[in-house]
Amino acid sequence: MSNIANTEQDAIAPHGGQLINCIANEAEKQEFLAQAESLPRVQLDQRAVSDLEMIAIGGFSPLRGFMEQGDYERVVTEMHLENGLPWSIPVTLSVSEEEAEPLQEGNWVRLDDPQGRFIGVLELTQKYRYNKAHEAVNVYRTDEEKHPGVAVIYQKGAINLAGPVWLLERDPHPLFPNYQIDPIQSRALFREKGWKTIVGFQTRNPIHRAHEYIQKCALEVVDGLFLHPLVGATKSDDIPADVRMRCYEIILENYYPKERVSLAIYPAAMRYAGPREAIFHALVRKNYGCTHFIVGRDHAGVGDYYGTYDAQEIFNEFDPEALGITPMRFEHAFYCKRTKQMATSKTSPSTPEERLHLSGTKVRAMLREGKCPPEEFSRPEVAQELVKAMQAT
Repeated sequence: MSNIANTEQDAIAPHGGQLINCIANEAEKQEFLAQAESLPRVQLDQRAVSDLEMIAIGGFSPLRGFMEQGDYERVVTEMHLENGLPWSIPVTLSVSEEEAEPLQEGNWVRLDDPQGRFIGVLELTQKYRYNKAHEAVNVYRTDEEKHPGVAVIYQKGAINLAGPVWLLERDPHPLFPNYQIDPIQSRALFREKGWKTIVGFQTRNPIHRAHEYIQKCALEVVDGLFLHPLVGATKSDDIPADVRMRCYEIILENYYPKERVSLAIYPAAMRYAGPREAIFHALVRKNYGCTHFIVGRDHAGVGDYYGTYDAQEIFNEFDPEALGITPMRFEHAFYCKRTKQMATSKTSPSTPEERLHLSGTKVRAMLREGKCPPEEFSRPEVAQELVKAMQAT
């Protein structure tokens, strides 16, 4: 494995100083293919496929593979890797005891996708047991299985496989090939545009006026906005990725300065880990070349497991220099009936009764009934797209 090209001229260094490249070169690929039928196999689920790809393209730098026990335990308990770098989410490959038993440390393992296609190789350096409840409580702040992130832990096998990985080749994204911009490409794009300060924005929801407001507030103080919606695995009741991407295309066409915004997909799975995932999302966007990262209300949250601004406060637990990316904290935005514009409690003189908030649940119910959310909540073109999509399901 090699480190990707020089990033010294970029606005910000990757996490750990080097952008990792774990995509097999042609000679490595041919060597792996020649042994494809003789290697022991592990079939990955969709999240593990996403993690493999994110490691390979450098999105999870400085990780070169699935975590060994030392890194795993420090991340779970202290939110740092063994070398002291901040890292808040364990990235592991779990299998059952039966699957792990024949695998030998020091050997290669063939990695297949859910359809059985050979997509990567793991150099197995460790097999180790882990405590699922301990991981759940530390990472998600709960051991309740109704939490979607905890449910994934409980469904996984009892043994973690660790070691460096190779992705056989980087395939175009099946749905969004034109928006597949990997970290080496996003960094080149920012250099080409002359952006020295770039703010990243993460979302798994369709864009609405509150998002637009905080994005444009951020754009007032940085050179460029990197819109980076997550298109990996999410909860079954989340709006599908293709619908969300169409909404972004619509709003960028009509309401944003094109030369100051870049839209790309974030091909990772959603963890729903709230505060810890906010740190994780920031570090990943640092690897993509962002100098700043927007952290809004209940970032990466689910249900009522996390406080409204816990995801902002967790940044205070880290050395800003070690994180190396600046959080931009925004309060809950709403439409202010008194001033007739988007605002937050920091900028609006209104009373609670003069503030229009719409929950995601309420909006989804309106969409299913064929009703467009009010213009104060969503741009009309976006609302119409959402109604069309929701009625088609």
